[in-house]
Amino acid sequence: MARPLLYVPPGGAVFELTSRTLHGRFLLRPGRRLNEILVGVLGRAQRRYDVRLYVGGFLSNHFHLLGRFETPHQLSGFMQYFKANLAKEAGRLYGWREKIWGRRYRPIQVSDEEEALVGRLRYILSQACKEGLVASPLDWPGVNCARALLEGRELSGIWYDRTSQFNARRRGEPARDSDHATRERVAFQQLPCWSHFSPEQYRTAIAELIEEIEAETQRAHEAAVTQPLGASTVLRQDPHQRPARSSRSPAPRFHAATREVRRSLANAYALVYAAYQQASIRLRQGLGPAEFPTGCFPPRLPSLDVPYQLVPG
Repeated sequence: MARPLLYVPPGGAVFELTSRTLHGRFLLRPGRRLNEILVGVLGRAQRRYDVRLYVGGFLSNHFHLLGRFETPHQLSGFMQYFKANLAKEAGRLYGWREKIWGRRYRPIQVSDEEEALVGRLRYILSQACKEGLVASPLDWPGVNCARALLEGRELSGIWYDRTSQFNARRRGEPARDSDHATRERVAFQQLPCWSHFSPEQYRTAIAELIEEIEAETQRAHEAAVTQPLGASTVLRQDPHQRPARSSRSPAPRFHAATREVRRSLANAYALVYAAYQQASIRLRQGLGPAEFPTGCFPPRLPSLDVPYQLVPG
């Protein structure tokens, strides 16, 4: 199946980004070392690409990020940098020599509606709870964005400069990890729809969401007569292990609160996709300059002798 066209509307948009490990293995299993590394890599990527992040959910075999992106170059560059460096560090830490990610990440545009934005924030905060792992988002032993949002603080992690470490090793100089480590921070912004809240009001709203998630989780376990797996059990899992069952559902192209807004986003995407297809045909058939829509990447050239010119759309 062809991958969806990456399109960022002019002026930018909020996207939920998700990616899963190979076979759903627990290659992102929480632990003090991995938690620090994950935050360090995320902080480095955020600073490098100047990305506004609102929340993140990092489980043992997948993650979700909610952030705003202005251009497709910013979105793709950020995700490539984050996933590539996290994969290298997780593989090094857990002794996994194969690829870490099962497939490309999936960007899902979120509408500007308050209900849609808050819904995605709540969904990401509830990740470990809805999977039956912990009773509260605050109990998750991994990177805990819920606690950071509740306390209104940044996350701090470690970035290892592997390039300088490699060069030092070649020169015969000390090449310990600690000699090439720096601190990086991840800053979370307030949701656009709640940007008018004071910091105290925003933390209160986050606390209410967490209470709702806790109550919903408790009701679900009471109805099923079950108990959360628990943080200690999660920490003992083998990173190379894969879950016995893995529930997957088709990812939507958009998250919207109303049918009208969802249809509007779908129609706008359809127009961009049709223009992209027409330009792609002109490019492949060598019919002259191909005018691709603004906000997406043109396809690769089929050969060097095909006329190729991008005209701002």
